[in-house]
Amino acid sequence: MANQRRTPGSQTSLREANRARIIAAIKKHGSLTQVELAGVTGLSPASVSNIVRELGTAGVLRTSPSTRSGRRATLVSFARAIGLVAGIHVSARHLRVIVADVNCTVLSEHHMPLARDHRADNELDRASLMLADMLGDLDSAIDELVGVGLAISAPIERGTGRVAGRGILRGWTGVDIPQVVHRRLRRPVYLDNASNLSALAEARLGAARGKQNIVFLDIGEGIGSGLMLSGQVLRGHNGTAGELGHTIIMEDGPLCRCGNRGCLEAIAGGPAILERLDTPGGTMKLGDIVLRAMANDGPSIRALAEAGRHIGLATGNLCNLVDPERIVVGGDLARAGELLLGPIRLAMEHAVVVDPTHAPDVVQGQLGLDAAAMGAIVHAIDSTNVRAAAM
Repeated sequence: MANQRRTPGSQTSLREANRARIIAAIKKHGSLTQVELAGVTGLSPASVSNIVRELGTAGVLRTSPSTRSGRRATLVSFARAIGLVAGIHVSARHLRVIVADVNCTVLSEHHMPLARDHRADNELDRASLMLADMLGDLDSAIDELVGVGLAISAPIERGTGRVAGRGILRGWTGVDIPQVVHRRLRRPVYLDNASNLSALAEARLGAARGKQNIVFLDIGEGIGSGLMLSGQVLRGHNGTAGELGHTIIMEDGPLCRCGNRGCLEAIAGGPAILERLDTPGGTMKLGDIVLRAMANDGPSIRALAEAGRHIGLATGNLCNLVDPERIVVGGDLARAGELLLGPIRLAMEHAVVVDPTHAPDVVQGQLGLDAAAMGAIVHAIDSTNVRAAAM
């Protein structure tokens, strides 16, 4: 039997391209009405209606009644039957696992604290068991996962999937993380740095939605940044772009966990703030600083303001390089709100070369501590052939 080949410009290949545009639009923007899909894709309303009907019959899309501006509309989203997606975030002191459908609707989430200097094998075993339990509670199984996104709070080498930074997540050094997770779960694994994925999540689902050029600041135990330029995550040649916390701002300053001295993180990161404030015995946590500052505790407010000033100056320098339109602040210390954002904004505006009226706005992230895990889910969905998964 002769092979049927799809030639460029044929009706078959054009229809396939239009289907792909519909799927890509829903991946990027989430659920849309048919009218909105026509606007985003440039297709005619009739073409959108026909393709949505075909993909609905194939089990890829589902429609539901909705309203827009008081008028009835048909909302289009991915069908639950396509499968589930997991997002796993491992930071220096925390493990977070989220299960969602391919519309980024969260179905289950769980988190737990981790010991300092935890090891990759232990925590990946723990994450795998946690994920299996969560899926069981949803009457689902591992094989229903179309992908697993993994966010690691450390610089990641693009070519190897290994932690790149010296002294950062020391128990993970030399581990081929995607291979280890795939061996445990037997599902496709998509790995990236947690700050990159937080930026992606806030751009798609949160405080930077609709923005093309953003910087995400992850301020907590460490200080990281995720950069999105022209709507794409900037990873750099090796995959380690955005390590704002390890830019040196004080020559011969305090020793950083990366091995250098005077890094921003060593001066304004969580442990540095705790060291200035903590009582003997070291019992205070980052959340305590936030609570005390919000209760009008002077030393805590001053500590956050000092950290914010250093971070703001470093961010201003970064803005002079990449010229973003919005700065989104997340991480444990972002919960302090304007007590941290105010000093960051003020110092940044002094550092940028543009007129302060044209400086990027500084806002608190909307996704909170779920940002990295949600970004891992978005990354997995982006990397998955959704239509193939449904067939």
